[in-house]
Amino acid sequence: MDNLKEIEVDCPSDAFLQVIKGKCKTTLIMLIKKGVNRFSEMNRTLPTISERMIAKQLDELEEDGIIARKVFAEVPPKVEYSLTAYGDTLFPLVKAIRKWGYIHMERNQEIKK
Repeated sequence: MDNLKEIEVDCPSDAFLQVIKGKCKTTLIMLIKKGVNRFSEMNRTLPTISERMIAKQLDELEEDGIIARKVFAEVPPKVEYSLTAYGDTLFPLVKAIRKWGYIHMERNQEIKK
């Protein structure tokens, strides 16, 4: 897995990026991991993203098997999200990517000064 093949038809990095690309998907994964697992909580935490976009990103993460959606039979309806076991394998990578992202943003701010 660590070695490059002589001929590589599919790029594993592209498969990874396909899963996490999107508006704040890594932030959604972090929030869910930290226990912010209700849609309304995520919406409050991410005020610059529309509800529609948050819902779209959550749907994509669920389709990819990264998160699970649990619907409770009560009124008003209650939905909670959690990382799947598969999603937990992605979490350390997401954490590292976000750390690098913060470093990169700081670096760019320093360069612009």
